[in-house]
Amino acid sequence: MSHAAAFAPPVAPNGGRLLLGLDKAELTATLADIGLEPFRAKQVWHWLYYRGVTDFADMTTLAKTVRARLAETFSIVRPDVMRHQQSTDGTQKFLLKMADGQAVETVHIPESDRGTLCVSSQVGCTLTCRFCHTGTQPLVRNLGAVEIVGQILHARDVLGEWPKPGEQQRMGEDRSLTNIVMMGMGEPLYNYDEVAKALRIVMDGEGIAISKRRITLSTSGVVPLINRLGAELGVNLAVSLHAVTDELRDHIMPINRKYPIADLLEACRTYPAANNARRITFEYVMLKGINDTPAEARRLVNLLRPIPSKINLIPFNPWPGSEYEVSDEATIRTFAEILEQAGYPTPIRKTRGDDILAACGQLRSDSERKRRTLA
Repeated sequence: MSHAAAFAPPVAPNGGRLLLGLDKAELTATLADIGLEPFRAKQVWHWLYYRGVTDFADMTTLAKTVRARLAETFSIVRPDVMRHQQSTDGTQKFLLKMADGQAVETVHIPESDRGTLCVSSQVGCTLTCRFCHTGTQPLVRNLGAVEIVGQILHARDVLGEWPKPGEQQRMGEDRSLTNIVMMGMGEPLYNYDEVAKALRIVMDGEGIAISKRRITLSTSGVVPLINRLGAELGVNLAVSLHAVTDELRDHIMPINRKYPIADLLEACRTYPAANNARRITFEYVMLKGINDTPAEARRLVNLLRPIPSKINLIPFNPWPGSEYEVSDEATIRTFAEILEQAGYPTPIRKTRGDDILAACGQLRSDSERKRRTLA
């Protein structure tokens, strides 16, 4: 799975060094290289992540000579928008092109009490889950922190989230983008370092300031990195489970052959950030005649004890060429009732954006892996 590491994040088109995606220490050191004092890094950080500027000339607390030097040396680059689609339910999907021409999809889902951005971590996917459209696209490369953060910045641009001059940034539920889920294209734990770096930038209180309690990372079960995620970032954990036996999970999610259910659930039991107030979410896509019987619901109940859990039941979202069908409504409801009676919160996820292929499991770009030279 480590072959993706051979792809380095691209540089800016104009050759200038990218400032977005650097952590505070890196930003301070980078500006010091051109003779700027550490307090300048704090100013630049404010303009990049609190105000969301895209032009150094707009950093008006810096002297004109400093702004000119920054513009000559560095770049503030957002991903290019290849396609912007809006669903009838208000969901928006962006196909974003990175500096090397590769593309990923990002989705914003508005709800009455929140606005959630589904963010990608890889071009394509390392995994080949049989029910997931993204899994039909081979891994092209990992995204760099600059490209992960860039998806969030672009969404905030579109949603008008940046404070105007003289205004303070809106916080919490006053925002249109309140929550982030690392559930887009790719397996985020196979790109852990860049994902972690991006999320630390997003969580920083002097910038975008989205709390770890409003960030969820979804994994298909990369067991060795689950504990590290909880210890270092403390974000919410979601696990794509989708089966209650190794035999079935081996078939629909080949990662299970490396990290079987027992090992995965043990990592969940010891996840540092989990408690009754912050339950681990287990995602379970409902596949007609495959994993949707009452017996499987009861087995799921037994498997998850005593993990503080909630189960998201996800009606399968078809995509062109998919081999599965969605379970009928009565079957899903019966499955949910068994889980709820056992004490597990079990929302049935409402399908959003399926008319633009923006629903769970439907994301895919047309990027292809190019010939590369191994380091």
